Amino acid sequence: SCLLLLCLYFIPNVCAMQQIRGTSKKYFTNCKQWYHRKICGKPTVITYECCPGYEKIPGEKGCPAALPLVNIYSTLGVVGASTTQMYSDRAQLRDEIEGPGSFTFFAPSNKAWESLPTEILDALVSNVNIELLNALHYHMVNRRLTSEELKHGSTFSSMYQDAPVHIHHYSNGIVTVNCARLVKPDQHATNGIVHVVDRVITAISNNMQSIIDIDEDLETLRTAFAAAGLTTMLESEGHYTVFAPTNDAFEKIPRETLNRILGDPIALKDLLNYHILKNMHCAESIVSGTPMETLQGTMLEVGCDGDHMTLNGKAIITKTDQLATNGVIHYIGELLIPDSAKTLLELAESSSVSTATRMFVEAGLTPHLTGSEALTMLAPLNDAFKGSMTMTPSMRKLMSNHILKEQLSSKALYHGQELETLGGLKLRVFVYRKNLCIENACIAAHDKVGRYATMFTVDKVLTPPMGNIMDVLKADDRFITLVNAIQTAGMTELLNQQKVFTFFAPTDDAFNAMPQDERNRLMREFYSTTQLLFIHILNLSTWTVSTHVCKASLFFTARNYTVYVNKIPVAEADLMATNGIIHAVNSIIRPLRE
Repeated sequence: SCLLLLCLYFIPNVCAMQQIRGTSKKYFTNCKQWYHRKICGKPTVITYECCPGYEKIPGEKGCPAALPLVNIYSTLGVVGASTTQMYSDRAQLRDEIEGPGSFTFFAPSNKAWESLPTEILDALVSNVNIELLNALHYHMVNRRLTSEELKHGSTFSSMYQDAPVHIHHYSNGIVTVNCARLVKPDQHATNGIVHVVDRVITAISNNMQSIIDIDEDLETLRTAFAAAGLTTMLESEGHYTVFAPTNDAFEKIPRETLNRILGDPIALKDLLNYHILKNMHCAESIVSGTPMETLQGTMLEVGCDGDHMTLNGKAIITKTDQLATNGVIHYIGELLIPDSAKTLLELAESSSVSTATRMFVEAGLTPHLTGSEALTMLAPLNDAFKGSMTMTPSMRKLMSNHILKEQLSSKALYHGQELETLGGLKLRVFVYRKNLCIENACIAAHDKVGRYATMFTVDKVLTPPMGNIMDVLKADDRFITLVNAIQTAGMTELLNQQKVFTFFAPTDDAFNAMPQDERNRLMREFYSTTQLLFIHILNLSTWTVSTHVCKASLFFTARNYTVYVNKIPVAEADLMATNGIIHAVNSIIRPLRE
């Protein structure tokens, strides 16, 4: 596609436009924007037009003919702003924009005038000598300004009482004046320049706090801003974007949750700052979903779907572009609650851990999940739960062991660290090259940090160790032969030691699959038994096979979520013991010698 765009350099004065299919809405485009072939989620087509000031000549490539420059009044008639031209006549502005001077005219398109509410248009045209003339003068600057000179965040004095017009030139190429998009920029004239805009603009006199003060729909928000001490910021200079929840948005929140946040100054300030962007973004500047930083410090995805502006993928914005001297306000119909203002229960309810959430509640842990204790929840993903989820005393105990007694950050965990649970157990941290695990459960998502507590999403339900390696093997009837072999080899004492082993434990099926004579020899010969068992034991602290076996190596691979050790698949992983981890294998692992 970009190669085609490069070809335009060899076709004189042709500009590429990206047009939303089924509409007349067009955007000047470049390779970066063209590549996506979508605007606000809607497919676009690339069209080619003569660049401003040029026209075609039959039989010639491109648009080689330069149009003769005419004055601003005449230019309005040929760039899709004939209604502005007509109102300039009525307001007796024609002589001024036909005469000498150097002006910039942000001229509303014909469609912009059609979109103006009837009562506003009637008020303008009923008093053409004052109201209409003032309105048109507000669209003018007494100097020539090309789109390149319209810098982001700049203001220029208009020809209506020097009232400022506010310019934003976004990184995606869109330029706005008072949030009206320039749809046909840089239409040169003998006495200035015309930029056709997509709406009629009005003078701005109120800051954001003043707008909130006078709007009854924002009464709850006004009270909240005052309680959080943010009114001074909303009155001061800046270029903010406020997503303003209406009274109805606050009413949708459960009363208990809302009262808790309104009564907590820290949570309230976080909640309100989560509705404020550091930079000003008019609705027309958004052409795709983009993460934007809030004053609270986390990101909101601001996007669009067709004609609707969206937040985090939801079309909850009910009114856009209420312009203030220090930013812009967009009204929203839902309250946005950041993680930092949530309880543990609310963090879980807003994540993909619905089964774990239900189990925590059924286990009677709600007071811990809704209180102000500094805790960390280990919340298994839904598909981590297997079999019956009936709440029994042992299940209740297990769920209490998924809550740690302190608020932690996964970034601060270290290998060998011990973490105490509400159930009284000590859980160990294991740090691997690509995983960070607490016992058998590895962290599967970024931390969710709430008001008082943190949630770690984990990939498995915890199986806390119920004893050392020998205890675990003796308690599992799959390892009867293995336990006998360990005792024959005199290794019981070794596997009772408080070291950290990884044991790839052969099941009875693994021994039964051996030739009968080899198995018999193994079970009676001390050396053969010892040699075979040590191949299956890994010293976790050094990741090497026990030095009792000479020149033995274990090679690990993974396919389709199954780990293979020397080509033998692990049948069941992560049987936790106080001195290591057991992985069951259904075949004897043989050494791969050099």
